[in-house]
Formats: sequence, structure tokens, C-alpha cells
Amino acid sequence: MISAEYLAYRIGTSTAVLACVSVLTFGMMYLTPGDPARAVLYHQTGQQPSAEAVAAFRAEHGFDDPFPIRYWHWITDVVQRDLGESYRTGRPVSTMIVDALPATIELAIAAMAVALVIAIPTGVASAVYRGTWIDQASQLFALVGVSMPNFWLGYLLIIVFALHLGLAPVSGTGGLSHLVLPAIALGTGMAAIVTRLVRTSMLDVLDAEYVDAARAKGTAERIVVYKHALRNALIPVVTVVGLQFGFVLNGAVVIEIVFQRPGLGMMLVDAIFARDFPVVQGVVLIVAVLFVVTNLLVDLSYRVLDPRVQFGGEHA
Repeated sequence: MISAEYLAYRIGTSTAVLACVSVLTFGMMYLTPGDPARAVLYHQTGQQPSAEAVAAFRAEHGFDDPFPIRYWHWITDVVQRDLGESYRTGRPVSTMIVDALPATIELAIAAMAVALVIAIPTGVASAVYRGTWIDQASQLFALVGVSMPNFWLGYLLIIVFALHLGLAPVSGTGGLSHLVLPAIALGTGMAAIVTRLVRTSMLDVLDAEYVDAARAKGTAERIVVYKHALRNALIPVVTVVGLQFGFVLNGAVVIEIVFQRPGLGMMLVDAIFARDFPVVQGVVLIVAVLFVVTNLLVDLSYRVLDPRVQFGGEHA
């Protein structure tokens, strides 16, 4: 069982992290140069707004209030599950996020699936056949994957598989065919990182005494590798995969632009250029919540993979 003290500690630290993110996000938006009132009004009318219109907009949205008051009004609304309304469209930000979030989550999960399908077998093979051409090919793939920007790979996939071969659509959402290329573009870099980690972790475990003991008992090598070694080798891998989920969400911003997928990334970029602060703040906060929750689930998953792991307040 996981102790109540540990859960309380993690919830407290997670809340503190989210509070810091909210302050930084809210503050950075209002420290950016330019007048958001003029930018929003110009976007709505296509003409330079009058001084009266700018003053009315600033008064309506509280721009003339001191920063602590503006932040307090915003964060109290957030606690009540109200992220405000978009300056451009007037729609509730929460509704806009709910509409866009499924496409981003779909892309992130697909990218992680691609990464794990590639990384785990490749890393295991690299460790089992260490020093051979299989190991060298695996390390070369990891080096290329880490060095290759995902947006460049995305454009390359579009040119080859969408434009020349016609095997997949160039952009948009709709089905599996729309998801394959973005998932590969986003998941390849993560696959390279996880491949290295799986290889290193497997090498450590394969040299352990209990693995030698299993082999000495005549256990088949396949069972030794996948039942005894891989299970324990996955503990540090789970940590990285959980942390990488947050970075995958960040990478989805770029990939959604490349493939013109209507998710959180596209919405965030459009809001930044339009100075639509409520949308920017809402998207960043939701991504931070997803990141923090994922990290908490990763910590708790240690107990499933290795019951020997002890949390704060627990006793063996």
C-alpha cells in the first residue's frame, strides 16, 4: 500500500508546481511587448482601433488593474473551473480546450506507442547482442533519432509518403491514415532516447546474479530475457517515458503546425500571435496539469513493477 503521507506530499508538491506555472504564465503574458487590446481589436475589425475602443476594451477586461488583482481574479475563476473567454471569439476557453484536446492526446499517445514499439525490441536486441552489428545499428539509429528535429522529419515524411507516393494525406484529422505520419515524426526522437535507456538498463540487469542463477537452472534464454531481465529493466524506462509524455505534448505543438492538425498546438500558436491571453494561459495550464499528473502516475507505477520500492512513510 502507498502511504497517505506520501500521497499528501506528492499532491502538495504538485499543487505548488501548478501554482508557480500559473504565476509565471500569467506574468509573462502581461510582460510581452505591445498592447493586447490593440492587437485583438485589430484582428476583429481589420483596422486600427480608436483610442476610445482600446480604453473600453482595457476597462472591460481589467487591464488597468494592478497585476496582483488581475491574477487573483483569474486564479479564483480557474479554481472554479472557469478559464475565461477568448478575446477573439468570445467562446469559453474551457470549451475550446475540450474541443482541441482529443486530437492532441490522440497524437501524443500514438507517438508514444510508436516510440515504445520501436525502442523496447531494439534496445533489448542491442543489449542481448552487444558488440555485434545489431548493437552498432541500434546505437546508430539512436544517434540519428536524437539529432534529427521532428519538424524536419515531418516535412520529409510529407514529401516522400504523402506527395510522391500518395500513401497518406498531407494534413488534417479524420482517421488512422491522418495519424500515422505525425505519430512517426513525433515518436522517432523519443524512440531513440528510450532505445538507449533500454539498452543500458538491460545490460545492467543481464549481468545481475539472479539472471545468472536463472540461466544455471536451465531456463530458456527467451524467458530469462523477457520475464526476468526486462521486467526489472523497465523501472528506469517508465520514469523516462512518463517524463517524455510532457515533452511529447510540447512537440505536438510543432507537429500539429507541420501537419495542420487542429489540436492544442495550433490553438496555442494562433492565440499567441493574436495576443489572446485567456486561451494561452488556459492551454499552458492544462498541459502543465497533464504533465504533473503523468509524473505522479509514473511514481505510483513503480510499486507495480517492483514491490520492493518503498515510498515515504512506508516500512518494509
